[in-house]
Amino acid sequence: MMRVNALPDVPRWAALAAHAVPWTVLPSSLWRIALVLRLPVSDYAPGLGESLYIVLLSVVSEGLALLTLGLVRGWGEVVPRWIPLIGGRRVRPLAAVVPAALGAVALALIWGYAFRNVGADLDSGTGPGGMGSPAQDAVLVLSYAPLLLWAPLLLAVTVAYYRRRTARPPRPSAPEQPGGLPQGRQERLHARRG
Repeated sequence: MMRVNALPDVPRWAALAAHAVPWTVLPSSLWRIALVLRLPVSDYAPGLGESLYIVLLSVVSEGLALLTLGLVRGWGEVVPRWIPLIGGRRVRPLAAVVPAALGAVALALIWGYAFRNVGADLDSGTGPGGMGSPAQDAVLVLSYAPLLLWAPLLLAVTVAYYRRRTARPPRPSAPEQPGGLPQGRQERLHARRG
């Protein structure tokens, strides 16, 4: 069975989903890097400024995807000590849940809209028919299609994180006490035995 790095109380499915997120973002990032390197993924040739933007977009996208791992690892519960000012502090659940949930909603809207446009052939020159040959357009769509999984995976992991972090621990049962003794005498009896 594949070993996944996560906290012991994280459900296996949530750990697998969190680890899948960076892999869903990687194909589109690699496609953009290939575009900047002028590999034959498109007939489009970005200028220097646009190339810097494209590389930065790829780095930021992958960085945001990697943040999903914090929802299943220790640094999502306690801020790493090397971070100035807040290192070592406990992460409040809503401080992670709110941005993650908003991010999942934003991703669903962004990629849903983008793929609706591609599917309806309403693109603005950046989809099929606008980037190159049919083979290049197919590579583009195949590279970006995994992004449709980013939002649902992130939302599922966020819900698991919220449930895990806000679940109340079970109440401990009352210790067994010998019957027939008043409360104060029972406590003294336990103190002598311990």
